[in-house]
Amino acid sequence: MNTQAAQMLWQFGLSAIILCVIGLYCILVTYNLIRVLIGLEILIKAVTLLIIAVGYITGREALAQSLVITIIVIEVVLITVAVGVVLGIRSHNDSLDVRKIRNLKG
Repeated sequence: MNTQAAQMLWQFGLSAIILCVIGLYCILVTYNLIRVLIGLEILIKAVTLLIIAVGYITGREALAQSLVITIIVIEVVLITVAVGVVLGIRSHNDSLDVRKIRNLKG
């Protein structure tokens, strides 16, 4: 690995770690379900960025691109289903607060 590739890995790796921390913080701290979904999106984008950077550095750009496209398709399906569940919860409880949803345990 040459110095330019190593420098790029550090830059993109640091960016991915920062995005991962932001996404985890968003998921763990908030009580709003929409913010949890946004945190999940940020976390998935961090993984996507890291896969692209590693694919470029190792020279396997085609494999990285195919993995990223697969991740994007899975992400869209996951978020679509999750938004449907959140809208169902919102219509049932008139709230998106996780603390009120915990009272539904039966």
